Amino acid sequence: MTPESPHTRAELARYIDHTLLKPEATDVQVADLVGEAARLGTYSVCVSPSRLPVAVPGELKLAVVCGFPSGAHTPAVKAAEAAAAAAAGAHEIDMVIDLAHATTGRYDLTEAEIRAVRRAVPGLVLKVIIESAMLSDEQIVGVCRAAEGAGADFVKTSTGFHPAGGASVHAVEVMSATVAPRLGVKASGGIRDTATALAMIAAGATRLGLSGSAAVLAGFDGEAAPTTGDY
Repeated sequence: MTPESPHTRAELARYIDHTLLKPEATDVQVADLVGEAARLGTYSVCVSPSRLPVAVPGELKLAVVCGFPSGAHTPAVKAAEAAAAAAAGAHEIDMVIDLAHATTGRYDLTEAEIRAVRRAVPGLVLKVIIESAMLSDEQIVGVCRAAEGAGADFVKTSTGFHPAGGASVHAVEVMSATVAPRLGVKASGGIRDTATALAMIAAGATRLGLSGSAAVLAGFDGEAAPTTGDY
């Protein structure tokens, strides 16, 4: 491990947004997610806005997605969704960009929609999901710069739902080289084991989006645990 990598299971847990974004997820399953996150010591839970309100104990943070999973929503809709999540108790917002703007190089429009959400939730941490697996390096750099210009706090690789795939070490490296240390980098999508999680951190990830958090943390201790999710 690099010197920046976590040295204990508890340190690794603090990188994790423990995630449940399946569209069929129930309130009971979300409550179970919160309980598991508290036991594991993760940084946050990440859920869909339709499951709000969600009570979180102690220092556990509540992240809520916005414009999820396609990003094909108007800026006004995304801003309203983010504001409603904030009013319902969210501490962080993970928004999906309009991917058509990214693939056509309209980074001005990307920045404008992120800024609209930023203005709607001025006191919350804002993460910008860019679907890095479908973008060229040039496009990754362009949208990361737009996110920084709009006042975001993080750029995030993936929703975990796009057919192009999830996080990659290369994408995290490009994102980190573009915005770190000014912005955080969240790796999410397809991180199913400890080795992959640590590789993402070594590449520059400062947060991890995981649904199989227990398996990743158990692997850090050399234990055996089943993987339970992809994003």
